[in-house]
Amino acid sequence: MKLATVGVNGQEELALVTDHGLFAVNQLAHNGPWTIARVLEEGDTSLKYLEGLVPEAHATLQGYRFLPPWSHPEKILCVGLNYRPHVAEGHFDIPTHPVLFNKYPNALRGDGARVKAPGDARQMDYEAELVIMMGKRARNVPEDDALDYVFGYMNGNDLSARDLQFRTSQWLLGKAADGLGPVGPYVVTADSVGDPDNLEIQGFRNGELVQRSNTNQMIFSCRFLVSYISRYITLEPGDLIFTGTPEGVILGKPEGERDWLCPGDTVSVAIEGLGELTTHIG
Repeated sequence: MKLATVGVNGQEELALVTDHGLFAVNQLAHNGPWTIARVLEEGDTSLKYLEGLVPEAHATLQGYRFLPPWSHPEKILCVGLNYRPHVAEGHFDIPTHPVLFNKYPNALRGDGARVKAPGDARQMDYEAELVIMMGKRARNVPEDDALDYVFGYMNGNDLSARDLQFRTSQWLLGKAADGLGPVGPYVVTADSVGDPDNLEIQGFRNGELVQRSNTNQMIFSCRFLVSYISRYITLEPGDLIFTGTPEGVILGKPEGERDWLCPGDTVSVAIEGLGELTTHIG
């Protein structure tokens, strides 16, 4: 099942995404109001109910804009250097443990959003990524059971202001600024995805393919990441994990060939079964 949060006439609506369009759950259900927060709280019970609404969907939504599928995660954790070719192009060492950093909800934007470079940043880069959305509290979970705690998956773009990222030894400023975490256009529930560690992932700049890989090339799998993080940080329903990007980023090119993102550019992320997330650089 695909669930989106959209803005319609100044109001947020939870929408079912089908092959026939988007349908407002609150127009179909008689026990509202419905939000992603409610779905996370009620878990499998709410998902079964929403599945039953799909055959009743009739009037598609009009005049909507995509918002982040979930705008209020308690935590947004990100994994750096998680594809070997990306590590090589950046001239880093292969990590022996996941390299973790974080974003905050201020970074989140929905599909079609326009994102400006933060402050005095001039070196904006794209990073196509698979994003995990947690569905249950996870603490010290074994790797074999880790994916049972996942609600779903979505596209993400770990937009990075490289000059800010490497201004100091801490990456935070260049990763967590306003708008640097577009996600969406919707979240696909875990039961509809299959194996998240075997999905084609692509990144585009102005329609040109610039990144292409498969999540089976990650150094640390989705299963491992959820388990590893939960050893130290309790994961709550709605928490997001950006799982890392493959090769092809601007930073990986020779210094004289780095054509940084600029106003007017459009970047997109397309992961198998998760639709396509588009962001406009403003």
